[in-house]
Amino acid sequence: MNLPLFIAKRIYHEDGHQQEVSRPAIRIATAGVAIGLAVMTVTVAVVLGFKHTIRDKVVGFGSHIRIENFMASQATFPIPIAPSDSLKQALNKLPGISHQANYTMVQGILKTDSDFLGLAFKGLGKDYDVTFLQQHLVEGSLPNFGKEQGYPLLISRLTANQLQLKCGDRITAYFIGNNDVRVRRFTVKGIYDTNMVHFDEALCFTNYDIPQKLNGWADDQCSGIELCVTDFDQIEETAKEVADLIGRQSDKYDETMVSETIQEAHPNIFSWLSLLDVNVWIILVLMVCVAGFTMISGMLIIILERTQMIGTMKALGARNSTVRKTFLWFATFILLRGMLVGNILALTLIVLQQQMGFIRLDPSSYYVETAPMELDFLAFAALNVATLAVSVLVLLAPSLLVAHIHPARSMRYE
Repeated sequence: MNLPLFIAKRIYHEDGHQQEVSRPAIRIATAGVAIGLAVMTVTVAVVLGFKHTIRDKVVGFGSHIRIENFMASQATFPIPIAPSDSLKQALNKLPGISHQANYTMVQGILKTDSDFLGLAFKGLGKDYDVTFLQQHLVEGSLPNFGKEQGYPLLISRLTANQLQLKCGDRITAYFIGNNDVRVRRFTVKGIYDTNMVHFDEALCFTNYDIPQKLNGWADDQCSGIELCVTDFDQIEETAKEVADLIGRQSDKYDETMVSETIQEAHPNIFSWLSLLDVNVWIILVLMVCVAGFTMISGMLIIILERTQMIGTMKALGARNSTVRKTFLWFATFILLRGMLVGNILALTLIVLQQQMGFIRLDPSSYYVETAPMELDFLAFAALNVATLAVSVLVLLAPSLLVAHIHPARSMRYE
C-alpha cells in the first residue's frame, strides 16, 4: 500500500480538516491554478485560430506555391508563361501537391459616373478551386468561372462601397495597352468580403480568358500556376521539389519560370504571425509562475498548520521522505481540482466564442470580425501535463520544510 497517498486522501477528503487559515489558502491556490490554466488554454486557442485564419485567407488569394515568369515581379506589365502538359503531369506526380490551376492577370480601371478605381483583374478557369471565394461571398452568387458567357465580375465589398455598386449592376472597365485603350462592360455577379484590406481593395475576379485576350496572349499562355500542398508544415520541402522540377524546364517560348511560396510572396504578414508565438510563450511563463507561486504559498501554510500531524507521523517512525510525499500528494489533489475547473472554464469560453462570436475585433486592424479560437487537443493535453509537472516540481522545495520539524517540539506546537 502507498502510505503517503493513503494519508493524503484521508486528510483531503476528511470533513472539517481545513482550518480557518488553510481554507482560504487552498481556495486561492486552486483559483490560481484554474485561472492560470484557463488563460493559457484560451491564449493558445486564440493564437492558433488567428494564425490559421489569417494564413488561410492569404493562401486563398494566392495558393501555397506559385509558378510564374522570372521577370514578372520586375516588369510593369504582365509577362506570361506557357506551361506544357508534361510539366503539369510532373507537378501532379509530386507527393506534396494536392491541386494545381492556371490563372491570368491584367490591370484595369473600373469607372462609374462619379468615381473610378484601379484594380487587378484575376482570371479563373473552370478547374480553379473557388471554395475560399464561396466561403466569403456576402452578396449575389459566384460566377461560373470558365463556363459563363459574357463578362462576369466578382468584386469585394470595399470596391462595391467605394463605387456604390450592387449585384446586377453593369460597369465599364478600361484596360490600357501599349498603343490603345480597350473598353469592356462587366456585370457584377457577386460581392465578397474577407476583411483582408490589402487584398480586397486591389483584386477582383473574372473569367480566365478575359485577361488572356486583353493581354494579347496565346491560348496556352497564362500569368502563372497556383499549387496547393497537402501539408502546410512541409511547404518548404515541397517548394524545393517544385523548384528543382521547373529549374530543368522552360516553356515553348523560352521563358524562364520561377516558383515562390506564399511566405516569400507576403513576408510581412507571416513575420507578424510568427511574432505571436513570442507573446504566447510570455503569457505561458507568466501564468505558470502565478500558478506555481500560489501553490507554494498554499503548501507552506498547510505544512505549518499540520505541524502537529507531522510530529506525530515522525514520532511513529515515518521518514522525512514519507511525510514529504504525503504533502506532495495532497498538493497534487489541489492541483487536479484547479486544473479541472480551469479546463471547464477554458473549454466553455472557447465553445461559446466558436458558436456565438461574442468577442468582437476591429477587422481593419486584425483582419477578422470575431476572435477566432481553435482547440488543438494535442496542445490542450500538453498544457495540462506541463502545468501539472511544473507545479509539482516547484513544490519540491517547500516540501523540504518538513525535514526541519522536530517531533518533540512539534507535538507541543499550537
